[in-house]
Amino acid sequence: MPALGRIRPVNGAPCWVSLMARDLHAAQAFYTDVMGWEFIASTLGSNFSVAMAHGRPVAGIGSCSSAATSPPAVWTPYFAVDDADETADRVRERGATLAVGPVKLGEGRAAMAADRDGAVFGFWEGTALAWSVGQGSAPARLDLQTRHAFEAAIFYAEVFGWAEPPGGCTVDYAQDHVRVTLEGRTVATLRGGGIETAADPRIRPRWNVDFRVEDSARAAATAIDAGGESSLVPARDGPSKDSFIIRDPDGALFTVSGP
Repeated sequence: MPALGRIRPVNGAPCWVSLMARDLHAAQAFYTDVMGWEFIASTLGSNFSVAMAHGRPVAGIGSCSSAATSPPAVWTPYFAVDDADETADRVRERGATLAVGPVKLGEGRAAMAADRDGAVFGFWEGTALAWSVGQGSAPARLDLQTRHAFEAAIFYAEVFGWAEPPGGCTVDYAQDHVRVTLEGRTVATLRGGGIETAADPRIRPRWNVDFRVEDSARAAATAIDAGGESSLVPARDGPSKDSFIIRDPDGALFTVSGP
């Protein structure tokens, strides 16, 4: 396994994205075909792997139970925190759901939660791989699709300490969305409205991970051939005119966009 650099991420900033699949090898095969990723072993154990592109880390994929009671597969963003127990208390105090943890995992501690509208997210205490949204091989965008962007922004700001103290993430409020920035770069966007009237009734409030690819139409077509589904993102909702929603064979949603 190649040595991957680790850093202490900024508190409150997105620090990783991961997918828990029912069959790790099948998921690796799908994302290799569709995204061209390679996989290496993870320090978290044999049930976890790190997706690589151009020698840089992209995301994590792990395996979970295939039982009917296992949660649906979902791409999950993780946010860096100084104290996982304190963050867990903040989540519960604000009426959201703490689903897993905090538990010790490798060199850190992790937890998974769902916000008050049901969007799944995680948080991580400890060092992380050198990775940042919009840079290198990391996802190009991280977007929350929710009912009320401003209410969601208040929730996440209180949980992760956005806008305080100085040096962390800042929040900018626009007419119809909220932008979370770090050192002048957008690391997350919160968008409201349109969930109840989405063309696909299976799409509920969620964090969406957008990956940049050389040919998004080809990736979408390959996804169908590999057992998934795809559809063109409406121009008003996508980061570019050639963005596609892809659903992998386990049902996990993500988007791909052209350069």
